[in-house]
Amino acid sequence: MEELKTTKNKGRITSIDVLRGLVIVIMLLDHVRERFFYNYPVSDPIDINETSPGLYFSRILTHLAAPIFVFLTGLSAWLYANPRRKDPRSASSFLFKRGLFLIFIEIAFINFSWFGEYHTLYLQVIWAIGVSMITLAALSHLPYKVIGILGFLIVFGHNALTPIHFYPDEFGYTLWAILHDRGFIFSNELLKIKASYPVLPWIGVILLGYFAGPIFGEKYSPKERIKTLQLIGGGSLGLLLILRGFNLYGETLHWETQDTILKTVMDFVNFTKYPPSLDFLLWGIGFGLLILSFLENKQNKVTDALKTFGSAPMFFYILHLYVLLILYKIAVAIFGISEGKYLSFNHLGYVWISTVVLATLLYFPTKKFGDYKRKSNSKWLKYF
Repeated sequence: MEELKTTKNKGRITSIDVLRGLVIVIMLLDHVRERFFYNYPVSDPIDINETSPGLYFSRILTHLAAPIFVFLTGLSAWLYANPRRKDPRSASSFLFKRGLFLIFIEIAFINFSWFGEYHTLYLQVIWAIGVSMITLAALSHLPYKVIGILGFLIVFGHNALTPIHFYPDEFGYTLWAILHDRGFIFSNELLKIKASYPVLPWIGVILLGYFAGPIFGEKYSPKERIKTLQLIGGGSLGLLLILRGFNLYGETLHWETQDTILKTVMDFVNFTKYPPSLDFLLWGIGFGLLILSFLENKQNKVTDALKTFGSAPMFFYILHLYVLLILYKIAVAIFGISEGKYLSFNHLGYVWISTVVLATLLYFPTKKFGDYKRKSNSKWLKYF
């Protein structure tokens, strides 16, 4: 009974929602930066000689968001398929429908929220999660261990595929651009489509999340779960230190000793995001699991607020993007363009302050929607 009280809330596992909420706030920081600090572009990997330490580490912090979120998506899929004290059920139909729903949301609503117009369709993180969910829907019928093996092979093996490239006029270019390399997959006078989030590594992450699901099953006590999460999370970061420390494998660009300790640290943790390198994924998943172990049995005002964000992630995602778009348009109308062709804050600190203010303000509509979703019998609301 203690486990149910400390980790469960009407069928949901509190620590997962709290971690998901934390990731959403971190993501908000990155999107505020992209909206109001875009005149300072951040490359991938980041150019440590052109990027200030404050901006650099703000970006590196947000590198935690996508690996944790996709991993938790796979973990939640396993929990859906294995409800507590009920017979197992297939998650295939739900995953397939929700994956299609996410792809539709990406195309119909999210892309427009970035620019306020359609000229190029960027297939980004929600698209990648949607494709990953559809893939998991197909693979969820395989034996559990096979799913885990496939996840490990993809996450640990996809860096070996880095030398493979296709030119736009070559057969296989479109598929490879979607799976592993970023690129335009369609272009005419009216519309361009760019695959911005290569999906193959994220498919591996969602499979590993599904494979990790039993850690939150009935066979694990809270104490055993914490120990397992710490072991896997710490092991992931330990492996990262070895692979990255000796420049063995997992990252395209090797790190080098720089002229200062700070720049050396910056170079060491400068991981590739597009596609996410093995080091990038070990960094995100490793810290994610350690944070998840810390959140076990934790309940206070901060975790309650984060849980609110984490229980309605898609609603918050769409809401915050349109709020940022509207605020930017209003600011441009009032103040005009300040930096080149952008309106920009003159200090990174304002990005952090704006993130805190927006998170506070958006908490209230997110909570209201979450309360409504819990009380409603509407089937389509569960996709949020």
